[in-house]
Amino acid sequence: MLSILEIIEDTTADGPGLRTAIYCAGCINRCPGCHNPESWDISNGKRVSTDEILKIILADPFADVTFSGGDPMYQPEGFTELAAAIKANSTKNIWCYTGYTFEEILKNPQQKQLLQHIDVLVDGRFIESQKDESLYFRGSSNQRLIDVQASLAQNKTIIYKYEPKANIHT
Repeated sequence: MLSILEIIEDTTADGPGLRTAIYCAGCINRCPGCHNPESWDISNGKRVSTDEILKIILADPFADVTFSGGDPMYQPEGFTELAAAIKANSTKNIWCYTGYTFEEILKNPQQKQLLQHIDVLVDGRFIESQKDESLYFRGSSNQRLIDVQASLAQNKTIIYKYEPKANIHT
């Protein structure tokens, strides 16, 4: 069971393309300027089984998946179970937003398990003084887009290179 605030289908705000975004409850970071402070308290969420969430995700064959919050790393066991089921039943890519850095997650055995199923990690706390609205898919310039599988394979942090598709007018 996961504590979930909301599931938003067909969003384009939390990663490239259409996505099903799972907004969880629970975050200890309490970043000043956080866009979602109601997510800090885990009791603000509704208890939802991973099977229920998986059915919603798999019902849309075109949308990839984003874990956000709150902080999914605050509920690593449940999100690991969900991510593993997504990967076992689809070819969807999974993005995960967290206030932890990639390097911090590698030191936590429960959180590190989730990384095995994540394609892109948006890491680091939101820092209001480094807010930059020109950045793709992150709020402050300290946050990084990490290519998780390449990073794990090469045993070093590899930045994911997002390149928006250009509008082509004929």
